[in-house]
Amino acid sequence: MSASEAAVSDRIETFRWTPAHVAAIGDGAGARAGAAAPLIAAAPAPVLPGIDIWDHWPIVDRAGRTVAFPGGPLVVALTAPVLPDPDDRHAIARLRLMQAGADGWRDFGYLLPDTLNPGSREWAGNTILEEDGRTLSFYYTSAGVRGEARPSFVQRLLLTRGTLSFAGGAAHAGDWSAPEEIVVPDDVLYQRDMEGGGAVGAIKAFRDPFPIVDPVTGVEHVLFTASRAGSASAWNGVIGIARRDAAGWTLLPPLVDADGVNNELERPHVVRHDGRLYLFWSTQAKVFADGGPRGPTGLYGVVAEELYGPWRPLNGTGLVLANPAEAPFQAYSWLVLDDLSVWSFADLVGVATPPDDVAATRAAFAGTPAPVVRLTLDGDRTAVVG
Repeated sequence: MSASEAAVSDRIETFRWTPAHVAAIGDGAGARAGAAAPLIAAAPAPVLPGIDIWDHWPIVDRAGRTVAFPGGPLVVALTAPVLPDPDDRHAIARLRLMQAGADGWRDFGYLLPDTLNPGSREWAGNTILEEDGRTLSFYYTSAGVRGEARPSFVQRLLLTRGTLSFAGGAAHAGDWSAPEEIVVPDDVLYQRDMEGGGAVGAIKAFRDPFPIVDPVTGVEHVLFTASRAGSASAWNGVIGIARRDAAGWTLLPPLVDADGVNNELERPHVVRHDGRLYLFWSTQAKVFADGGPRGPTGLYGVVAEELYGPWRPLNGTGLVLANPAEAPFQAYSWLVLDDLSVWSFADLVGVATPPDDVAATRAAFAGTPAPVVRLTLDGDRTAVVG
């Protein structure tokens, strides 16, 4: 590590999300006071018949503002054909380009060519429209290895650039560059082995890239979901960060460390509001550490005045939004937009306990965008509107 890299590392004030923070959330309805999402009374209708949709996000500009297109925002979404077991969708996921309009959703097909991704499937990321109004910078997760006999959990953070055209109400992205691997886990800060036993919720992470330009320095960074290297705990989730300069990308110490508390701090993203930076992530009740306090499946976050911290837990605990107590699995993978609307997908709707077989899971799984929720942000406090 160079002297300049060491100086940057010294400046980062990693936030430790502790068992005490989670324990302070409490249980049941009290844990969700002011943070409960509205109940989804019935599963929303699929926007693409025969296709499951889960993580999805709009195309934004470098400041994180949703780009306005005639007819509504352009959206990138993880999709898969409806399968008997919805958990199997992760092994065949592909990204589609869509549009969310007042009169419904439009599908423009797969975002990337079949042969571009070096992995066996595509996982979540973020999509930036550059100042020229044509160039897309697409940061995404490549999972697995092309041609593998069974899906592995190798995860790579990739950046590719393409050209967006939008005419006559139709969108198309093409002329993609060869994907560039942004950074790789070093087994010093971030764990390199991703398998974690292979069960849902147990695999390790190096995924979900989120680009952000430091509003103070103007330097580009990328955040990502990762796992702490060298941990003695099976629950070692962190939110990592890397910085880009003339020499390339450099891994930095994590912004948030949940070692011993939680295995997955998924889809980290930052919203700028009233001169502050709000860093959000999603996690599920089932990935909190055994034997420790367990928070609800929900959206969590911290706030700071500068990208490198110090970060403070929102609402004193980190909990921002939770599924209602009577429907603890109804939605997941929340994304807070610049207007403080919150997107997610409808997961297991109308059930209070996990289904006990594949058929029941399939019947409850909606696999489509959930109703939009709204937040208010006031310093270190948040609330769900309505």
